[in-house]
Amino acid sequence: MPGLMLYVGKKGGGECPVRRFSRVDSPGHSSFATPSRRAGRRSPRKRSVLTLVALLVAALYLSRVMTPALAAPAPTSPSRATLATTAPTIGTIHGEFAQTGKKAENKVARVILSLVILLLAAKLGGEMVERIGQPPVLGELALGIIIGNLNLFGYHGLEYLKGDEVLAILAEVGVILLLFEVGLESNLREMAAVGLSSFLVACIGVVTPFFLGWGVAHWFWSDLEALVAPSMRAAVSPYATYVQIFIAGVLCATSVGITARVLKDMGKIQLAESRIVLGAAVIDDVLGLIVLAVCVGIVGAATGGGEFHSLDILWIILKSFAFFLGMAIFGPFLARPIFKLMANFRVKGMLLTTALMICFIASYVASKIGLAPIVGAFASGLILEDAHFKAMPERREHRLEELISPLTIFLAPIFFVRMGILVDLSAFGNVSILGFALALTAVAIIGKQACALAVVERGLDRIAVGLGMIPRGEVGLIFANEGTKLMVNGFPIVDPNVLSAVVIMVMITTLVTPPVLKWKFSRTDRINRANTP
Repeated sequence: MPGLMLYVGKKGGGECPVRRFSRVDSPGHSSFATPSRRAGRRSPRKRSVLTLVALLVAALYLSRVMTPALAAPAPTSPSRATLATTAPTIGTIHGEFAQTGKKAENKVARVILSLVILLLAAKLGGEMVERIGQPPVLGELALGIIIGNLNLFGYHGLEYLKGDEVLAILAEVGVILLLFEVGLESNLREMAAVGLSSFLVACIGVVTPFFLGWGVAHWFWSDLEALVAPSMRAAVSPYATYVQIFIAGVLCATSVGITARVLKDMGKIQLAESRIVLGAAVIDDVLGLIVLAVCVGIVGAATGGGEFHSLDILWIILKSFAFFLGMAIFGPFLARPIFKLMANFRVKGMLLTTALMICFIASYVASKIGLAPIVGAFASGLILEDAHFKAMPERREHRLEELISPLTIFLAPIFFVRMGILVDLSAFGNVSILGFALALTAVAIIGKQACALAVVERGLDRIAVGLGMIPRGEVGLIFANEGTKLMVNGFPIVDPNVLSAVVIMVMITTLVTPPVLKWKFSRTDRINRANTP
């Protein structure tokens, strides 16, 4: 996952390189330079950070200067009565076209400036947190939170970012590509071969946090209801149970990238505990997306009108499993002839284009049957293997993952920065929201520790397995984002208060995992050395 996922395996065997960020010495910046020479100049990385800061400040200034002009309403069109009494002339028609064109130009200019701001914020935040050994997604979230709460300091020039439909669509496409890429880096055969411990750890890691999260959401429900408008309270209250179920589902999945990066950096990737954690985390992604599909289906069915019975829940669960099973069984047989047919084209980019078409078709089908589009994207990536497109000429030069990566590097950070922008820090001035965020974080951590009980092998560090399952990372954010689009009587089931609490939970669980994992493995190494004669 760009900026976050550390791939530890690839389809067809072998190992993908780990993303490492190291300074490469050059003649102009030799590591053998004298202290006096180095003291008089800034390091290249410091200059890069300062440049990004300067560019971001310049973009913010431009947004303040240009936003009123860009957001200005277009001149009103003539009324029907006026048009009825005035014969249309070439000048009138030309003027209307000019007004429409001007309005379109303003919107395009605003989107371009918005992309500059979001991308600069993403790279600046990612660079800053990587310097302290944290995944870039935390920096993207942090800068997004700062941008989204500038209104607390009297600056309102970027408030439009919260409701910009074009940016929201770009962010959604970025998430679809992100899940497609994660699916490409997973393998059905490897998932089936990880062993009983990984499967049990994954199941316990989904079930326990789910019910603990449900309990927390139910406990704080009256406080959460008191914070919203009476109209929203009246609309959502009849569906309180389904909303609580959705909040609980956010806690299910595990971010494999954060744990994998820590284990790789420590040289522990080959340990049995590491293989269990990484295998369980991948299965967690699948189970988490199935939980998401079920939650979306339940809420959609319950709010769609008519009666809703327990058999409807069973039907939604069966439909979700049937979609994954159908993709796993029939997907590979359909993908092979499609790629073989497309290999006859000589135009460039057919490998990437064909893969994207399969991804988008699967996302569309998932959406039409009541599941989240990201479920289809992940499933389509899961079924594609190198053998399916070995006939494509481009395959000899680039792997599909290499072709997808630039798209996700561009679009995925937009999603994470935008999620940070939607966080309302003023909500934490209320003790109830702060308590809900901390309680949600506590059960998110405690629930994953139950995974240690599912390890069947003897002599393994069960605590390390539980700690490795803690981070929610990008998966929790994607889950919560689906809730902001799921409506109950015109209101989202994940309101800004709940979204803010979820983002804080994701950030804390992501922050605590690297240090506690390093502490646990270091402690185990010391004990082993002490017991070695």
